[in-house]
Order: sequence, then C-alpha cells, then structure tokens
Amino acid sequence: MTTESSLADVYDVEQFRMLGKELIDALADHLGDLQNKKAHKVYPDNAPDEEFQFWKESLGITSEPIQTLKTILQRSQQTQHPKYMGHQTAAPAPISALTGLVTNMINNSTGVYEMGPVSNAMERVITDFTAKKIGYGSSSSGIMTSGGSLANLTALLAARKDKAPHNVWEEGHNKKLAVLVSAEAHYCIDRAARILGLGDKGIIKVPVDSNFKIRTDLLPCYLEKAKADGLHVFCIIGCAGSTATGSYDDLKELSKFSEAHNLWLHVDGAHGGAVVFSEKYRNRAKGIEKADSVAIDFHKMLMTPVLNTALVFKEGNKVYHTFAQRAQYLWDSPETEEWYNSAKRTFECSKPFLSAQVYLILKTHGMGIFEKNVNQLYDSAKTLSELVSEKSSFQLVHEPESNIVNFRYAPHKNMSISELNTLNTDIRKKIVASGNFYIVQTTIADQRTLRCTVMNPLTSKSDFIELLNEIEKQGSFILNKTTLLA
Repeated sequence: MTTESSLADVYDVEQFRMLGKELIDALADHLGDLQNKKAHKVYPDNAPDEEFQFWKESLGITSEPIQTLKTILQRSQQTQHPKYMGHQTAAPAPISALTGLVTNMINNSTGVYEMGPVSNAMERVITDFTAKKIGYGSSSSGIMTSGGSLANLTALLAARKDKAPHNVWEEGHNKKLAVLVSAEAHYCIDRAARILGLGDKGIIKVPVDSNFKIRTDLLPCYLEKAKADGLHVFCIIGCAGSTATGSYDDLKELSKFSEAHNLWLHVDGAHGGAVVFSEKYRNRAKGIEKADSVAIDFHKMLMTPVLNTALVFKEGNKVYHTFAQRAQYLWDSPETEEWYNSAKRTFECSKPFLSAQVYLILKTHGMGIFEKNVNQLYDSAKTLSELVSEKSSFQLVHEPESNIVNFRYAPHKNMSISELNTLNTDIRKKIVASGNFYIVQTTIADQRTLRCTVMNPLTSKSDFIELLNEIEKQGSFILNKTTLLA
C-alpha cells in the first residue's frame, strides 16, 4: 500500500529539491535518448483496458515518486521523438517544461489582476505581439484560452453579440441564427455552433474545391438560401488551414464577402495561423488581417505544451461586451474595459498562467524562433511530399500547403477504392504497433489516406525515407499474405 505522508512532508523543501534534481536528469536523459532514437518506441500501443489496469494496480503499490514519473515517460506517446508524425501536437521547447514547474508552483490564475499580476501583464504582451504579427492595429486586443475549441466558441459568441439582430446575451434567442463555414472546418466549429443553440440548420456547410478550400463562388447562393429559410447569418468562418489537409481558405475573398453583407469574419487559424510569424509562408493566410477575430494555437506549430491559444480581436473592445455581467467580489464595474482583469473577456475565471510558456520561449530563444520553426516544418513537409511523388507505388493526395501530407500506398492500378482503403488502414495499424513511427489516417473523398503531420523540427529527410520504406515493406507483406490465403 502507498505510505501516508504528513502535511509537513507534503511541503518538505529538501525532499522537493532532491526529487527535482533527479527528475531534471531523468527528463534530460529521456529527451537525449529520443533525439538519438535509442531504443524508445514512438508509441507503446498498449490496449486501453491494459493501461487502465496497470495504473489502477500501481496506485496501491509503494514506490519512489521518481520511479512513477519515469514510468509515465516510458509508457506515453513520445511527441519529442523525430519519428512522431501524428496528431497536431508540438514537440515543446524544453524551457516550457521548466516554466511549467514555476507556474504550477505559484498557482496564480489570470482571471483577475490581484490573483495574477504577472500572468495578466504577460498575457497582454503576448497577445499584443501576436496581434501585430497578424497585421492588426492599435485598437486590437486579445486573450489566451485553454485551447482552440474554447477560442472559437468565444469568437462566435462575440460575433453573435455584434451581428445578431437582438441582444441574445440578455434577451435569449428570438430569431433563428446561422453561420457559414467550410465543409472542411474542424468539428469544434460545429460543436460551438450547437452550444450557441444554432442546431443543424444553423450550421451551413459550404462545399470545398479540389484544393479543399471553401468555394467562395457559392457563398452568395448559400446566403440567399439561408435568408429564404428564415435564418439570420451573422458570421462566416474561414480555415487557416483545415484539419485534414492543412489547406487555407481564400481569406481575402471571405473578407470582401463578409464586409459586403455585414457579417463577422472569424479565422480558425488554430493550426495554420502560425504562418503569421513567417515571412516565407505568411502569404498562405493573405487577408487574415481583415478578419474580425483570429484564433492561433501556440501548442501546435509554436513549440508550446497543450493547451495554449491566442484569440485576437481586430476591435478589442467588442469582446468586453460579449461577457458583460456583474461579479462584485471580482470587480466593481462590469462596464469598464480592464485588460488586466481577463475574466471580463473569457469563459475561464481561474484561468491557468498560459502566457509564461510562450514568453519564456521567446525570451530564451529569440523573437524569431517561431518563424524558424514554422519554416522548418513547412519545408520538411514539402520534402516528404516530393519523396512520395517520386515513388510509383504511392499516390500524393494533395500538394501540401502546410506541414500536413496525405498520401496512399497504391502499388497496383487495378485495386478498387475499397481494397486500397483496407490496405492503407492495415498498413497504418502495423506501423503504429511496431512503435517505430507514429502516423495517423484520415478519409478524403471516400479515400483512406495515411496522414503525416510534421511537428518536430528535428525530423529529417532520412526519417521520411525510412518511413516510406517501412510502409512499402508492410504493404507488400499484407498483399502477399492476402494472396497466399486466397
């Protein structure tokens, strides 16, 4: 059984000092092993019930804390491994882990200034910095949220407050509201719209073109159809870039359309909005500076641990109006715009100290480090796509606009879509089970694709070559086995 500590033991300084030193050594050794690709699986591939049982039993067994912490390291998904090319999760800068130690220890929230003087000030520094990179002027302001889903929901609330024909915040719904959104938009947009009470009919999904961008030519007829159905469209959401393919909508055209029809334009740049930090690639999001609001995840391509998102408004005062309400124990007046009391502008009251991790990355490694990272990830994705295109047994599903590459192993031209879908699904299962790589899959136009998102700047061309060779090896094995069984 676990030994019981006294309250004094819980806060023992010397025990903390000793454990901390041992833990830093363990983390550094683990990180070094991953970077050198020494005997670590990228993904342990344990079954959910097996993992649950392991930790259930472990809870009642006496062991040193450092052993449990090391076990967590060993049994987890290794996002720091160069052969991790899976979900859109950063390989965090190690300085952010040390920063987390400090912010967790002081436990300051960001809702009100007195609970977080440093956190509120730093948050303004980081959001102002991001606003400038987007191209916004001095009237802009932003907040940081625990993830892109919350940022997008907050943006839609602000849009509804500003563009709805009545004050929904105070009066409730008395008219059917709707938003226009790309069919390729992240599912959290759909979820946010449902939370706002828009329902199925209020989420108007506009088809995409062959490059997976929203068809701006269809917007007028979709808007007119919505009006004919008795819906009041108050917002249009653009992708920068989309989750499945990383494609960027034509934000310039979306801004023209939204301005012409008095719609709020929100850009979900949770993933691809990071290009605002890159001179080389920022043209992918051309027109983003025209949007009313933009969400950008620092925990995707900007080297920061989850969850850490900036939501920036072109006219910063509008978000204050969104959440105007009384909270006498927090502030005297709900009407005043106080940047240093961030709970006036967001759902979160006891909000984590999010800005410190971004601040320390910039302060430690320089103001251009995000640009270097975005450039490296996008350049690497281009390299991978070129390697795929050079192999006759592979199909590149689309030219990557970001760090997301979708492709299929298709060695025989006479294979049906169903056969290829099954083959690529089985290949992915074997790749993940081996622990040598971690990749994911998606379905595009009924085609199952292998999906690689290059998230680690230390992932090299040789890693890509090894991955493609492994896919070919596994694919040949599966096909040969199927032939023998037939």
